[in-house]
Amino acid sequence: MALNFHQLHIFYTVAERGSFSAAAQALHMTQPAVTMQVQSLEDYFGTKLLLRSTKRIELTEAGRALMPFAQRSIDLIRDTDMHMSKFTKQLKGRLQLGASLTIGEYILPRLLGPFGQEYPHISISMKVMNTAQIMEEIVNHQLNFGLIEAPVNHPDMHMEAVMSDELQLIVGKNHPLADATIVELEDVMNYPFVLREQGSGTRLVMEDELRAKNIDLAQMKIVMELGSTGAVKSAVEAGLGISFVSSSSVKHEVALGLIKKIPIRDVRFKRQFYSIFLKSALLPISAVTFLSFLRERDLRQWL
Repeated sequence: MALNFHQLHIFYTVAERGSFSAAAQALHMTQPAVTMQVQSLEDYFGTKLLLRSTKRIELTEAGRALMPFAQRSIDLIRDTDMHMSKFTKQLKGRLQLGASLTIGEYILPRLLGPFGQEYPHISISMKVMNTAQIMEEIVNHQLNFGLIEAPVNHPDMHMEAVMSDELQLIVGKNHPLADATIVELEDVMNYPFVLREQGSGTRLVMEDELRAKNIDLAQMKIVMELGSTGAVKSAVEAGLGISFVSSSSVKHEVALGLIKKIPIRDVRFKRQFYSIFLKSALLPISAVTFLSFLRERDLRQWL
């Protein structure tokens, strides 16, 4: 019997998930099949890798020694897929992902067209929801991966920056700041704000930058908190307040003269968008190809 990657991947997933049943669910295998593959691996090395005497699986000394090699084998397969994805022009399959609100509503629709032209045989299914929902569906194996607007900490998740973005101050066309070419941050803070809800990626980036500029967030005149960028834009257009949103989300309104983007002196609200997926998961080649597309192309031509 020869050592193979499939067995290492199964062993790693059992160790990461803490049980054979959880690993079987993650790998879309039956529990007996998972158990058999781990036993085959133990037979190959001639030693026990997992202790099954407790409710939760524990690694033996040999199992702990094998874990980093199993992880490296998974990383190697991922790297191989990523580098080979550029040659897969005739790739077929289904791309299924989750995207947080700003990404799903304003960023990806402009990128899926060019991607589809290059890979016309890949069908795309996208769920737009908040970061917590995306993570839950990934953990429950309802999604392969997601794209989110702010970093998260989760022990089972792999996270990687794949796109850049920048928030900008927006005001209604009749706002006192509408004719300014540049404004001071202190002046901006004198006006009422319409913001995304607490916990949204946009809100977190805005708050972090303002804190870095020694702004007391408690002193902001927040007149409204809304659950979507579209609602925020409508409120700003109606003159209810000013806000910070992704530059890509207001191209239409700016072109029509309904909203103005105003730069703030010495203030930049730069951020990254991140891909997330389970550490133990191997993404389908369609997903790897799409993530490579996001990382390697100059996306500004479409955004």
